[in-house]
Amino acid sequence: MAGKTQRASPVSQRNIGPCNIGHFRRALLAWYEANRRDLPWRRTRDPYSIWLSEIMLQQTRVSGVLEHYRVFLERFPNITALASASEDAVLAAWSGLGYYRRARMLHQAAREIVEHHGGRFPHSVEASRALPGIGRYTAAAIASIAFQESVAVVDGNVERVLHRLEGRALTSRQTWQRAQEFLSPSRPGDFNQAMMELGATVCLPREPRCLICPLRPWCAAQGEVARRKPAPRQQRKQIWCALEHRNGAVRLVRRSKKLSLMAGMWELPQSTDPPRGSPHDGHWRTFRHSITVTDYTVHVLRGQAHNGKVLASRGKWVAIEEIPAMPITGLTRKILKVEGII
Repeated sequence: MAGKTQRASPVSQRNIGPCNIGHFRRALLAWYEANRRDLPWRRTRDPYSIWLSEIMLQQTRVSGVLEHYRVFLERFPNITALASASEDAVLAAWSGLGYYRRARMLHQAAREIVEHHGGRFPHSVEASRALPGIGRYTAAAIASIAFQESVAVVDGNVERVLHRLEGRALTSRQTWQRAQEFLSPSRPGDFNQAMMELGATVCLPREPRCLICPLRPWCAAQGEVARRKPAPRQQRKQIWCALEHRNGAVRLVRRSKKLSLMAGMWELPQSTDPPRGSPHDGHWRTFRHSITVTDYTVHVLRGQAHNGKVLASRGKWVAIEEIPAMPITGLTRKILKVEGII
């Protein structure tokens, strides 16, 4: 109608066309260059180092990965070194990161790379996805960052950014398609990392920092937070561990290799049954420890204080100098560090 001005609709991801896609990409990459965190795997194009970082970062925060990443690369500086190591040595280096299946798959994949690819990480997404433990996201991340292949990545952070840009929930297929459409063909690795960094530091799940977001002009959500599924309820359990330390050795028990959780790892003798007699007999310290959806209260008892024969006769004595090369559980590592044993 003449004399009236139509209200402008929000600029959404659907408005990003051939004329302004370049502005979109440049805005994101300029922000990334100025604000990216200085992380060791961003200083290299070595596919092995990038692969290792991507596997470690699965379900683990950056702060929890940094020291493990450094130590692991010192022990296994390349694919050949990793492939020739024993599984126990790999698990020992991984100890404390949790989700040990990742380490086993990493080790298996390294052996396949040596056997079938001459020790060189395959360049193509298709070849790398055929390796144990490497899915669509990990294969795309390695290909784009290490080899500059023009393939987009979608992790939880990228998915959140794209959904907010669009202003609606997307299917998995739509999300990957959008990510590929916006990818910078000249700098795919940097662009993918910029999208992930934006989701990790600015486009946060609950309190997005929209005022400093470089993609705000294209965002349809403009700060609205989508409803999230409630997190699974944490279970609470108590366990009792026996810490026996004498003559330069510690008593440890090996978990069954048939278990689904931490199979084959070494740990202090433990029980879910409280000790008989006074609860303070032999009590040394209480720890809090979480594994997936379970929060543990861990009571550490010195010597053979736990029900006498129940724990005292289990396991074997292990020399302290041998422990760093053994695959011990994160909880056991925590207890032995606090005691000053390792």
